[in-house]
Amino acid sequence: MVIMAHARCARFHLLASTAALVSLALCCRVQATQIPPPKIVSNSSIHVYLRDEAQGPRLQWIEGTRAASTKDVFWSNPEVESLPDRVEIDAVSIPVTWQLKPDLGHNDLRKVVFVYECKEPHLRLLWQWQVRADFGPAEHRITIENLSGREVWLPMIDSLRLNWRAAPTRALRNFYVEKGADTPSAEGTHQDRVDVGYRWVGKSTTYAHPLAGEKREIIPAEFVYRADNTESGWYAGIEFSGRTRISLERTGDSVNSVLGLDPEPGPFRTRLEPGESFETPTVFLGVFTGGPDGAGNQLRPWVRTVLGNPTTWKDPQYPLTVNNSWGSGMQVDEPLALKMIAESKELGLEMFHMDAGWFRGVGDWYPDAKKFPHGLATIADEAHKQGLRFGIWVDWTQAALDTEPGALNVRDDTVSDWLVTGLQQDWKPEEFKGQTIDIGVPAAHDYAAKEVKRIVEDYHLDMLEHDGYLVAQGCTKGDHPHAPPDRSSMRLIRDSGFTFVLASNSTDVSYHAVRAYYDIYEKVRRDHPGLLFEICNDGGRMVDFGSAAHGDYFSITDSYDPLSNRRAFFDASYVLPPPMLESYVEKWPTPKLESFLYMLRSGMMGWMTIMTDTAAWNAEEHKAARQAFALYKKDLRPLIRDARLYHVSDRPDGIHWDGVEYWDPARRKGVVYAFRGSVADETEHRFVLAGLGAGKHYRLHFEDRSSPDRESSGKKLMTTGLAMYLRDPLSSELVFFEESTATK
Repeated sequence: MVIMAHARCARFHLLASTAALVSLALCCRVQATQIPPPKIVSNSSIHVYLRDEAQGPRLQWIEGTRAASTKDVFWSNPEVESLPDRVEIDAVSIPVTWQLKPDLGHNDLRKVVFVYECKEPHLRLLWQWQVRADFGPAEHRITIENLSGREVWLPMIDSLRLNWRAAPTRALRNFYVEKGADTPSAEGTHQDRVDVGYRWVGKSTTYAHPLAGEKREIIPAEFVYRADNTESGWYAGIEFSGRTRISLERTGDSVNSVLGLDPEPGPFRTRLEPGESFETPTVFLGVFTGGPDGAGNQLRPWVRTVLGNPTTWKDPQYPLTVNNSWGSGMQVDEPLALKMIAESKELGLEMFHMDAGWFRGVGDWYPDAKKFPHGLATIADEAHKQGLRFGIWVDWTQAALDTEPGALNVRDDTVSDWLVTGLQQDWKPEEFKGQTIDIGVPAAHDYAAKEVKRIVEDYHLDMLEHDGYLVAQGCTKGDHPHAPPDRSSMRLIRDSGFTFVLASNSTDVSYHAVRAYYDIYEKVRRDHPGLLFEICNDGGRMVDFGSAAHGDYFSITDSYDPLSNRRAFFDASYVLPPPMLESYVEKWPTPKLESFLYMLRSGMMGWMTIMTDTAAWNAEEHKAARQAFALYKKDLRPLIRDARLYHVSDRPDGIHWDGVEYWDPARRKGVVYAFRGSVADETEHRFVLAGLGAGKHYRLHFEDRSSPDRESSGKKLMTTGLAMYLRDPLSSELVFFEESTATK
């Protein structure tokens, strides 16, 4: 067995880099001393070395396949994983002793599973690593199976604990990204110095309330790298939409990071019925060079390949161009919808998105007969007749006061049992927000699954958007599947008629509700593989990798002016594919055509949705918009889908110049989105590009003719930069460039 493992190890490393051969030598040395070689999970980007030791499993080290070009061959981790040492049965704390079961495990280059068992109570723990693509990060999760025949309560189990060795003199950085929830903050992206004594915690939930004086929530990922010319390091993230956290701490010669469910407010506990399994949120771990853009240009394609819906990515129209009715607010009705469909067709847009306002009431997801006397299917059919897709807004876990058949009424005894908390007698919903039901409750899950299926099928949908506070986070009920709350420390927070619960069980509540949400969407996806899901949740509150695995695109902020759109895109595009990042283009002052294009282009770097009355545009603006949408579909969309992305400016501030670069090596084409700020005397700027061939030459085309077309060398574009001139403040330009075949 050892000989076979060693032979497999040797065959793999003969194909690997010089750095990996160093590890092969170590593998040989440990075998010579009768210590079995480490198990390896590997692809073209990362090698993960693992040990199944009697006292617990261990991630021994990681390295990149091109690590020999850097001075860091690997990141080593000397600590054995701490497995849970106690569980609770019948309110009594029971010690747990784990025994390694090698015969139950699995070991190949794509997947390694170590299995440990406890005899009393009979529990099985699976510690799993795998790679699901030929590139990018490895994934890890822990599963505990209850084989005891009794109800067991588990304590907090972290998804991943890292304890890297790092000399105190080594300069490190921690890069992370805020959610654009509500409106992007002034910072958005952070590059902290990780000195000895550094402590940081980043949190993510499904609500992401940016409160004054508190840290904003993050898109749950961290990039930690050396502050030298290689900018090499590791990145990690969480594939879950519930209450999660990432911590990073540096002490002495170690850098420690913990990823997983959020233990606060706690203490966390979760119920495991006989025959049930508990899974920690899956995490990913990768290695990179080239700083945040280097990490992003590996992570984003991996998200597309591994987490994304293959049917969606095969669609040549993805990301779509969309006309959304929210420019008219809740006033949408049949005449307006039909008018917008005709307008969308004339402008060359590809989907009509009916936002809130079409329904009878909150929780009563049937069309208002006064507004839509012929129903929604008629609207959908007209959109389809015009070659458009049709989608709607639904807040499908919200209950309110409507009493029509089919409505989710909070005063109904069954629905009341599903709510996360009781309501006062004088409680009233907002126009499009009510009170959340806990879909972690099996009966509530079943209701919601049937309702979502009905909505999709009855209204002939091509897209379903969910908004509001879809997933419960905290609950006052003690008879739901989640843990009961500690009522002595429970807080009820009321916001615009909505009641949030913050209690000891909040993380467990969200754990169950998120898994129910995933299950509902997975079933709908199986029945309707071409259906698109928009993750809105009040504009950017639920932007995470778990949502990326179950939806197709995100509303990345609830502020839609040009600067907010560019800031939110600048931030989120470090970690998520640009086609998944939707910007809404709202009404904004456009006294000149230049400012009109500035408005449009600020919202068309990823998924583009128009959210303003296009009928109010004048003839010149209509013509410019048609041309812009045609250019997006023909030349920009292929780059947004497939190209590498580089952040070639500081984060947008609306005052100075900002921009992003797309470069597709396969097509040998790219584009720079350039935006001039409000400063009156900054007519010129240089963008230093990245990713090009220093010895290559490139033809430059300025779409608005702000400068003459010309050629430039890759070396010049990546050193002195791309010279830009824009006459007017708050204007923009698209600079297309293509590798020249001419000999120089």
